[in-house]
Amino acid sequence: MLKQQFQLKLSQKLSPQQIQLMKLIQLPLQAFEERINQEVEENPALSPGKEQTNDDDPYGSSLDQEDSSSADTDTVDSLEVNIDEYLSNDNIPDYRMQSNNYSSDDEQKTIPLTGGTSFLQFLKTQIDTYSLGETNYQIALFLIGSIDHSGYLRRDLEDILDDLAFTQNIYTDIANLKNVLSIIHQLDPAGVGAKDLRECLLIQLKKKPKSIPIILATRILENSFEAFSKKHYDKLIQKYSISEEDLRNAIEEIASLNPKPGASFSNNSRITEHVVPDFTIRIVEDELQLSLNARNTPDLHVSGAYQQMLQGYKESKNKSKSQKEAVLFIKQKLDAAKWFIEAIRQRQQTLMLTMGAIMNYQKEFFLSGDERDLRPMILKDIAEEIEMDVSTISRVANSKYVDTPYGTKLIKEFFSESMTNDQGEEVSTREIKKILEIIVQEENKRKPYTDSKLTEILKEKGYPIARRTIAKYREQLDIPVARLRKQI
Repeated sequence: MLKQQFQLKLSQKLSPQQIQLMKLIQLPLQAFEERINQEVEENPALSPGKEQTNDDDPYGSSLDQEDSSSADTDTVDSLEVNIDEYLSNDNIPDYRMQSNNYSSDDEQKTIPLTGGTSFLQFLKTQIDTYSLGETNYQIALFLIGSIDHSGYLRRDLEDILDDLAFTQNIYTDIANLKNVLSIIHQLDPAGVGAKDLRECLLIQLKKKPKSIPIILATRILENSFEAFSKKHYDKLIQKYSISEEDLRNAIEEIASLNPKPGASFSNNSRITEHVVPDFTIRIVEDELQLSLNARNTPDLHVSGAYQQMLQGYKESKNKSKSQKEAVLFIKQKLDAAKWFIEAIRQRQQTLMLTMGAIMNYQKEFFLSGDERDLRPMILKDIAEEIEMDVSTISRVANSKYVDTPYGTKLIKEFFSESMTNDQGEEVSTREIKKILEIIVQEENKRKPYTDSKLTEILKEKGYPIARRTIAKYREQLDIPVARLRKQI
């Protein structure tokens, strides 16, 4: 049985302009600049630079909001565009047509590209100096191509043997493969082509002049690598009948080696990424001053050529269908340019409003630079302060940096949960992590503190924290367990 019924439903939808604004707010500075360049390329009505439009504004405040993209020829015939609204200069001030809130002498930061020879090309150049014969030369090139960016050959030789046969039509055996690989081990940087860390370190040691610490270090890596990696120093001293001084000298030699020989080599296929902060905070006469990076305020305006086209259409006596279609296209591009410039302006206001609230909330930290002065702060605190949605605060904080007197910081690092100390006060978890870090730095490295001992020390300082929480904070700070922090 069919029946009809009415249903009221309340829903909230974002307009395309609101969606565009949210996307712009989320972008970090470099991606924001790329987005501007893309919009300028796609919209001929939007012009960069300091060129000013004519005295008359290219469009007015009340724009025709009909969707011209879906208009067919019949619609064009019946639609009359009010050109005066686009040529009026009575209501729209000049600042609405531009976005150029920076001076010509502001610092312009760029992203440099690294140059030079690639890592694999560097290895190939070296192998060219060896007389290997055609077959072994092709095997060497295949092995070099199988080396990862850290400098390791992590594939099994049996698999490489099969690949040589199937893809290169080269048939050889394991013995010859190892012989060619031994030649690659002689290349620079030392340790390249090793299958694991132990072999990488041994290759580097063998290239060093012989000495007592070098010989001992080689014996330890060859015969007691597991005990060494787990820092069982007492077992090593007993096994090799050596003193602590002898073991310390051998460990210093091992510590001087490069565990990733390929990672330190320049690779011109990559971009050296420099963090460009969106904000700058300075202390002037004990007061904080916040500024927005000038690159966040690009110089954009609506093209004056479009105004001339509209003026020509207005003065034309015989308006053809093709002219009307052209005017509708111009209207669409002008609308898009207006909304994009307005979105940039709103983005600037949102960024400054949000960062200003964060700066005031964490004023003690920005004045002292001591992380122990950080207050517990969550996204909701700032959202309520400036009466914005939590998602907007998250977009601002998640991928942007601020330049402070104490270094460049990721904004989201200022947010942290809270816990209550023994005096009933709420303190930031960042404060506790900083205290934990200081305790570990000042501990006796011959007898480092266990997690249980760290729990006792923090409890004595007024922070009643469970041992498992200490372990979690230690891992977040990249602090190894007590056994691996031990030194001799």
